Order: sequence, then C-alpha cells, then structure tokens
Amino acid sequence: METVTTTARRTKWVLDPAHSELSFKVKHLMITNVRGEFNKFNADVTTIGDDPSTASVHAIIDTDSISTNDESRDKHLRSADFFDVEKHEKIVFEGTSFKKIKGDHYELIGILTMKDIGKEVKFDVEFGGINKDPWGNQKAGFSISGKINRKDWGLNWNAVLETGGVLVSDEVRITGDLQFLKKSDDY
Repeated sequence: METVTTTARRTKWVLDPAHSELSFKVKHLMITNVRGEFNKFNADVTTIGDDPSTASVHAIIDTDSISTNDESRDKHLRSADFFDVEKHEKIVFEGTSFKKIKGDHYELIGILTMKDIGKEVKFDVEFGGINKDPWGNQKAGFSISGKINRKDWGLNWNAVLETGGVLVSDEVRITGDLQFLKKSDDY
C-alpha cells in the first residue's frame, strides 16, 4: 500500500492600500479625542490555504506619514519629543500568535517596535471574510483594535494642566480596517 503525503499550501496575502486604513486616537486635555492616521504602511499575511486561523502577520509603518489634520501638531509628533522620525523612520509589527476566540473574532499578539523598543501587544481582530472583486481578485478583510501605553516606547512628552490633569493621555487606541489581496499559493 502506497502512502500519499499532502503538503499544506501556504498562501501569501498583500495589503491593498487603496482599501485599508490605520488610525489612532488619544485624549487631549482629558476631555476630547484627537484622531490621526498613518498614510503609508504595508503589511502581509501568510496563511495555510485560506484559513485565517493560521495567519502569520508582518507590518511596517512609515512614521513620517503621520497625519492628524493639523500640520503644527504633525510636525511636533515627528520631532524628538515623540516619534523622532529622522532617527526612527519605521514602526514594525511582527505577529507571534493569531488565535481564534469565537466565530469571526481572533486575538493577534506580536511585538511592536518603535524607537528601537520592542514590546508585546495584543489586538482584537474581526475577520470580515474572503470575497472576489469585479476583476476576479480574491480579497480578505480584517478589522483590528487595541490600545497601548505610549510611554512604553519612550513617547513621554506631556504638559501638566492647571486643573491637575495632563495635556495628552498615555493610552493610545489603535484601529485599522485592512484589505488584503491573495497574491500566491505555495509561497
């Protein structure tokens, strides 16, 4: 009797930047949120077949692409007080675990590196599904959310308010809606 061995096919998915966004919000004056986004980032996902529970995730964000719709604030965020983009051009995320929680909900854990500091972070992920676009390309969609403490990466600048609070909260909430194009099987 002959034994047949099957090898699982790995699939490479690449970011569709025209249909993806990565944003954040942080409390300002402890009373409202300031929202911003990174306009230049890239990510890829490798899966076994089309099974999202096998996802391996890698992302790179261009720190100079930060935008909060206020050029003065953006310039400050690019300075050494925050991202120090002249010395630290990229933020890197390397996924270490992607596990199914329930239904289309997953937990993504990985190492987020900013300003040469790598820390483990956790994101909640909702898998939106897989569908074909009008041109026959297979696409997969994910929504992510999570929060980090900016001081863990040396983003320490702040100002104390007269009332005793601070100008900028330490907690930063991160959200993303990401669409990926199936690039190839047997990657």
